[in-house]
Amino acid sequence: MSPLLHCQSLVTLVALALVGCSRAEPEPKPPPIATEPAPRASAAPTTSGTTAVALPAGPLVLARGVRIVHAGPGPDAAKVVVEERTRAKSDGRDLVVYVGAKWCEPCQHFHKAAQKGDLDAEFPDLTLLEFDLDEDRDRLATAGYVSHFIPLFAMPGPDGTASNKKFEGSVKGEGAVANIAPRLRSLLKN
Repeated sequence: MSPLLHCQSLVTLVALALVGCSRAEPEPKPPPIATEPAPRASAAPTTSGTTAVALPAGPLVLARGVRIVHAGPGPDAAKVVVEERTRAKSDGRDLVVYVGAKWCEPCQHFHKAAQKGDLDAEFPDLTLLEFDLDEDRDRLATAGYVSHFIPLFAMPGPDGTASNKKFEGSVKGEGAVANIAPRLRSLLKN
């Protein structure tokens, strides 16, 4: 074997050894920060010899803070409200129907603050079921979610229609969130 071929073979072997050793193991993810103690899950052996983990009973709290859930299309707003209210209740959350529009300046400020997490500390268990006035006007009217101004924040009744607990409108500009938040807090207390 020529010295050049021998060197090439040696370099190839070293390169293969390095490739086999350089495979990076995935870094372990840090455990999530818990704000509440989570119930312990139980483990049980299966017939295949592996261990199955049973999820704890009760609602699973994924995250604290304001959640905005888009209502989606459909003919019956009250039915959507009842379904989402049931889901929110099972998660230990309050549900408020929120009607806004893309062109509504106070809605834009409030929505941005909620998405950024600026309202999470003040409303840790709030789910906003969001409807768009332009897209959902007819089905909102049928369910009683009508107002002269937007945004509209309304507590739903047991049948999904609007209750008399609501407020509407806000100031324009940066003060919109500061105008809406205390009224929303008051709405949740009633």
